[in-house]
Amino acid sequence: MIYLAILVGLIALGAAYYYANKVLKQKLRHKKTAELSGMIREGAMAYLKRQYLTMSVFVVAITALLYYFISPFTAGAFVFGAVLSGLAGFLGMYMATNSNARTVEAAEKSLGKGLLVAFSSGAVMGLCVVGFGLIGLSLTYLVLNSFFPADYTKIAELIVGFGFGASSIALFARVGGGIYTKAADVGADLVGKIEAGIPEDDPRNPAVIADNVGDNVGDVAGMGADLFESYVGAMIAAAALGVAQFGLLGFEIPFAIAACGILASVVATKFVKLKKGGMAALLSALRKGTIGAAVLMLVFVYAALQLLAPDMAIQLFVPVLMGLIAGTIIGFGTEYYTSEQYKKTQEIADASLTGAATNIMFGLAVGMASTAIPVIAISIAVLASYYFAGVFGIAIAAVGMLSTLGITLATDAYGPVADNAGGIAEMAKMPANVRKRTDALDAMGNTTAATGKGFAIGSAALTTLALIAAYIQAAGLDPTSISLASPIVLVGVFIGGTLPFLFSSLTILGVSSAAKDMIDEVRRQFKNKGILAGTVRPDYRKCVDISTKAAQRQMIAPAVMAVVSPVAFGFLFGPAALAGLLVGATVTGFLLAVEMANAGGAWDNAKKLIESGVHGGKGSLAHQAAVIGDTVGDPFKDTSGPSLNILLKLMSIVSLVFAPLIATYALF
Repeated sequence: MIYLAILVGLIALGAAYYYANKVLKQKLRHKKTAELSGMIREGAMAYLKRQYLTMSVFVVAITALLYYFISPFTAGAFVFGAVLSGLAGFLGMYMATNSNARTVEAAEKSLGKGLLVAFSSGAVMGLCVVGFGLIGLSLTYLVLNSFFPADYTKIAELIVGFGFGASSIALFARVGGGIYTKAADVGADLVGKIEAGIPEDDPRNPAVIADNVGDNVGDVAGMGADLFESYVGAMIAAAALGVAQFGLLGFEIPFAIAACGILASVVATKFVKLKKGGMAALLSALRKGTIGAAVLMLVFVYAALQLLAPDMAIQLFVPVLMGLIAGTIIGFGTEYYTSEQYKKTQEIADASLTGAATNIMFGLAVGMASTAIPVIAISIAVLASYYFAGVFGIAIAAVGMLSTLGITLATDAYGPVADNAGGIAEMAKMPANVRKRTDALDAMGNTTAATGKGFAIGSAALTTLALIAAYIQAAGLDPTSISLASPIVLVGVFIGGTLPFLFSSLTILGVSSAAKDMIDEVRRQFKNKGILAGTVRPDYRKCVDISTKAAQRQMIAPAVMAVVSPVAFGFLFGPAALAGLLVGATVTGFLLAVEMANAGGAWDNAKKLIESGVHGGKGSLAHQAAVIGDTVGDPFKDTSGPSLNILLKLMSIVSLVFAPLIATYALF
């Protein structure tokens, strides 16, 4: 099964190469679009290089700690997980920044061709993530098995290091990328749209290139690392819980489910086609791919379970099904609360008629209300999965939800490419029909991005619950001893519940601080009258540099907090208290992440609804109010909300790595 998993992972990488080659072989015909794309690519790669240098210091330090205090094998797995996570992010970024101008030029021909280029770019990211994840875990298993033959419990204990490495890179990528992109976005919007009254993506705005770079570092590299972490984390948790019950079969089942999901995703990418039509046709084309992958995956999984565990096939199939259903429900719920086609976002646009305050109040209310659907979906999935297969079933549900990540991430990573394409079309002064098509692609990208964030949050919740169960097992705790009647456990719940708020405060303040520097710089450049007149070119590099430096500086504190807080609390108060901390953080973190991501998405799409001509269109008072609401929502949906996914998983996986030491050396 492990060798078969490697083969399937290679198929995913082969398909990624096919789509990459398909996009890159298209020659750019317009000098201006090529120049703008090159500037965005240069800024994105410069940021990534600096971020990887910063992360390398962290990786070296953690590797040394793991080597001396845990195990050299855990340290090696940690480095391998970190490297593959970084590589997946790099390849996704490379493809996105090479596809944006090609999407514009494809949209010259038709909307369908533009969709195909943008989606193919996203498919490279999605297939690289699942390919590297499955191959990486399989190779790690084979290496560990060569040192500890058939000692599956030991292998499950050591392979956790791979997930720790992936989680660490994901946190830096998400937090750093989120701070970068929103500092640029806020600066560009508040000074450009509100103060100067120029359109979005206007080349006169000094922050416009930094804003386009940010779309890639936040929603491509950041999202890719986030879901890579969820993908491998779910498999690790399932393996850790499964070996206790089934031995080798406990490893084989999650690997088999993941392999089935990859095969289904590769096939379903060919379902995404658009011959003609508008927004509804775009959405239908993308849904054909995701729904087709889910159906195929269920067929493949049922057949695989009948071969691997015929006596338990139904008991294990139901959790997989529940995970997929929960993910689908969360996706549709997110779309309902964030898409301009539905009532909630339209109400936020209506509220903009009376100013920014009512816009913000409606947006917050929508975000809060949107938490109910994901919580109910996850709760039903957990209960049904536990009923059929115990805690192992919960982990299998998480693997099932993430099994078609190859295509669901493709539809998400498509969004930033389409967004960049719209910006390039505006800056290059492409014909109106091209801009109309890129606007349609961009609008659909907003919906898929919001849905992707909801999916990421839901998968994080299931993965975290599975990791907590694995931690309880690794710490040697009796689950019945973790009682809310215990003061120390209750204290853990309260302190854990506070951590997501403190973490979000740090990330929002990071965006605010960086945005202030950006606003000052854009205002300084606008003092040169030639820039707004269009006779003097703005200094784009200065704004890119401001975002890059601010992101590196502001991401350190949240990253340190995520790693240190569970370990320190566990050593001070013991493993049971730490279990309480993880539960408290998961509950509040999940709700806060959903609230912020959906409120931010709804504010963004309410602004775009007004820009389409509703309530006076661009430049109206309603538009100004909506821009302010969207600016408040920027760090919500693209920095703090998505970063909470990683906080929850990283805290749980750090606890799992250090569980044996905490159980032995805790003070209380």
